[in-house]
Amino acid sequence: MNPLRCAVLQLLKSSQMQHGLRFGDYTRYRRYCTARLRRLYKSLKFTHGRGKYTKKAITAPTVTEVRFLHVVLYTAERAWSHAMEKRQLPDGPNARQRTYLIGRLRKAVKWAALFSELCAIKGDSRTSLEAEAYASYMRGNLLFEQDQNWDVALKSFKNARAVYEELGKYGDLENQVLCRERVEELEPSIRYCLHKIGESKIQTSELMHIGEMEGPALDLFKAKLEAVMDEARSQQAASMTEFHWLGHKFPISNAKTRVSILKAQDLEKDLHGPTGDSLPAEKRLVIFDKIFAAYHEARSCIRNDLVTAGNSENMKDDLSGLDKAIGAVLGQRTIERNQLLVTIAKSKLLKSRDDKIEKVTKPEELVRLYDLLLQNTADLSDLVSSGRDRNSEELAFAEECALKSLVLRAERCFYLAKSYSSAGKRTEAYALYCRAGSLASDTLKKLQSLTTCDQAMMKELKMLYDDSRSNSCIEHATGIMEEEKAPEILSKKISTISLTGADKKQEKYLTEKLDTYESAVGDSNTKGLPRIEAFPPAFQAIPRNPIVLDLVYNTMEFPSLENRMKKEKKGFIGRLWR
Repeated sequence: MNPLRCAVLQLLKSSQMQHGLRFGDYTRYRRYCTARLRRLYKSLKFTHGRGKYTKKAITAPTVTEVRFLHVVLYTAERAWSHAMEKRQLPDGPNARQRTYLIGRLRKAVKWAALFSELCAIKGDSRTSLEAEAYASYMRGNLLFEQDQNWDVALKSFKNARAVYEELGKYGDLENQVLCRERVEELEPSIRYCLHKIGESKIQTSELMHIGEMEGPALDLFKAKLEAVMDEARSQQAASMTEFHWLGHKFPISNAKTRVSILKAQDLEKDLHGPTGDSLPAEKRLVIFDKIFAAYHEARSCIRNDLVTAGNSENMKDDLSGLDKAIGAVLGQRTIERNQLLVTIAKSKLLKSRDDKIEKVTKPEELVRLYDLLLQNTADLSDLVSSGRDRNSEELAFAEECALKSLVLRAERCFYLAKSYSSAGKRTEAYALYCRAGSLASDTLKKLQSLTTCDQAMMKELKMLYDDSRSNSCIEHATGIMEEEKAPEILSKKISTISLTGADKKQEKYLTEKLDTYESAVGDSNTKGLPRIEAFPPAFQAIPRNPIVLDLVYNTMEFPSLENRMKKEKKGFIGRLWR
């Protein structure tokens, strides 16, 4: 019999991506493995009895075709996906669930080892190597989860990496790409094992950057890494006793609140650090979402503490102040996120003329974003101004919010003018550009009167003022040109008015719109040629004489009229012939 061929990595990758693991849905993938095994058992006629379960072992003599190898492989995958499903529980697995998780991983290792043995006997050389790498990877996952024998786990991951590196040099292009991806997915686990053994000088905080890769092989590593980071934050939170905000100090007594605040602050360092500006916009948005989740978790803990605070007024005041401070920080980060969205939208607006494939940003979308920013700034200003005794830092922050609101109003007015300009409404666009320039000029004067002013904001306002002036001149000139050409255009459009026209989608005729003031030819937004009336006119129903059906005639009995009939007189000869 010829050696069996099974593309293990390619088969697993396609199954995982098509059945849930593209989105991290291990429940869906486990159900797929169960259904796939049921179909394989039935097609191979390898079922385990009808009423009573009778175990049938898969041994080397049993394997007569490649589908028997698929049975062993999908059994290992089902156990592994079940373990990963337990790992992804919202609050993490408890002690009992973790014991079950490790049991499923042990079963996955057992079936992966059997798969490797069968492939070594029945498969070709490449299938045998892929099966060996798969078994080593499963063995490393079990030891990785057990937090023990890091040297053995490291050896298993290195064996798998060496096999995939070697296999990546041969075969078709798709298989080479898959092998290289698997090598990259194994690298973080290897570095983490080296870190635990002590052979690597990498810091725990640097491991977060290693886990930014995507792939099913990294989910266990990410879960372990998150647990390590939570443990490190818990140790660091022991020394964190206060939260500082605008000159106020709020004590933090709850350990969960400290850990959540520390998590948010670590993420803020990634955003505002030296490498923050080099991060792509999509990654920065993801970090913002994680910051929001951490601060919301902290506020949830604070409000639970407020419920259980009892009658202690001092504790309630501290918790209320801390909740207000966290809310203000959340407001600031929300403004920063929306400003990032504005930056992305502006870049797409500028590229819209050159790049026609990418979705074009409309000025109306920027107006909506500026509305959100104005609302966020107003909410933040109200929150800061809600206290009775405000210090100098709070007053300065409120003034900064007022200035930022003026800047946002000017920019919103500018893009609102752009939206009117794109709609062909020159008068409204000219007025709004003038208003945007006036707002920018007034805000510039206020900034220059301050002792300390933001140079970046001043530069932005000057650009906005110049753009407003130039665009207002353009709109003015365009409006005059259109006014000069208006009679000629109007006469051309009137000459195109037809009795019926060829446009069958016209909703109403001109004779039907006599009661409404709506321009048919003067408006630049009018679509289609206007039509006066439908010709030839449509048929109309008219009344006619009624139709009388005499149904009684055939059933009536009329009187005899023979006596009234004129009798015929006949002569002598006529009487003879009668």
